[in-house]
Amino acid sequence: MDRLASFGNDPFDKPPCKGCSSHLTEPYIKCAECGPSPFLICLQCYTRGFEFKKHQSDHKYEIMTSDFPVLEPGWTAQEEMALLEAVMDCGFGNWQDVAYQMRTKTKEECESHYMKNFINNPLFSSTLLSLQKTKDSHFADTAIPFKPTDDPPRPTFDSVLSRDMAGYMPARADFMEEFDNYAEWDLKDIDFVDDDSDVLRALKLAVLLPTHSAVPLSPSVLVLERCYPKEVQEMYDAMRRFARVVGPTEHDKFIESNALEFELRKEIRRLQEYRKAGIKSFCSAKVYDRVKRVREEERRKRTMLSDMLQYIQDSRACQQWLSKQAAIDAGITPVVTPLPVTVSGRRSAPPLNLTGLPGTEKLNEREKELCQVVRLVPGAYLEYKQALLNECRRQGGLRLAQARALIKIDVNKTRKIYDFLIKEGYITKA
Repeated sequence: MDRLASFGNDPFDKPPCKGCSSHLTEPYIKCAECGPSPFLICLQCYTRGFEFKKHQSDHKYEIMTSDFPVLEPGWTAQEEMALLEAVMDCGFGNWQDVAYQMRTKTKEECESHYMKNFINNPLFSSTLLSLQKTKDSHFADTAIPFKPTDDPPRPTFDSVLSRDMAGYMPARADFMEEFDNYAEWDLKDIDFVDDDSDVLRALKLAVLLPTHSAVPLSPSVLVLERCYPKEVQEMYDAMRRFARVVGPTEHDKFIESNALEFELRKEIRRLQEYRKAGIKSFCSAKVYDRVKRVREEERRKRTMLSDMLQYIQDSRACQQWLSKQAAIDAGITPVVTPLPVTVSGRRSAPPLNLTGLPGTEKLNEREKELCQVVRLVPGAYLEYKQALLNECRRQGGLRLAQARALIKIDVNKTRKIYDFLIKEGYITKA
């Protein structure tokens, strides 16, 4: 009994013969009684009466071949499958490459047969329509829920999950194959070189503008985009990718609506501020705005002067003040970290930054911390340390008064250095 083979035209797609392990070529034999996995043997093994395990030579069999007409005479089932595979590989309408891949039919024969039997055939049209409806209802009833997670699913190629997700790869947020995979086919050979004339460059740009993969934006739209407030421009950039779904015109209407909503909300907040301040007329609102601007300018000047007087002696605070003024000039609310305050209410000096200072590499971590706290450069600390060590060795011990007489710096810094060297064991008390 002749049947259409369930494998492709490539002999390597078929399992090997159970008898001689050679690759099967049509026609070949399939046992109708052995199963559930198909038991396939070649014609040579069948004529020799090959038997294997439960398979006997007198079992019923089927002749697997595709060398018979299906839709019209002159076109075998194998050629029908080869035509469909060639159209899928080369694309609809590329009949020259389709015929080259088939080898057995001309370009005109492939086009006429495909259009007659697969496009204009009412039987196939109704069948495809019913299959599409069945497929739509199937996917509507069995939707696959996916929730956002830290580790999205990664379906393997040609797996059941990958087919159910239509080739979508959540980890890449992209499809394995684009909806129109040949949308940029006409752009692959376009190359811009320095020798191009103005006319040739203009022609290349004209080809690039209406591509399917890019959202065409006219120069007027780009100018309007710059006129939007900063908040609307950020939303415009985030929503631009959706213009290919609804179209540029509808997308611009959507952005204009959001820009109008932003302006209305801003105006409502301004009117609410007037009402809270007791303003009842627009004339009074103009006076209120003018007085408010003057008041804010005076407050800013007073704040600037007080900050300058307070921080002028501190490099870190001065840098902080400059950053604050730059943020105010840019219209951004400054974020200021207050400096630590001592018990007496005076601001303590920030730790000294030792980065790049000579002698820092000779200090250990505890000595670096001491230099930062007492705000002493590493070179001076090393000199004071060596002087105290020499005096301690000479006298067999050292008192705080002797250390203060030896080091002519602030007495509080001398006390901290003296206590540190005693604690670390560099010197001993007399």
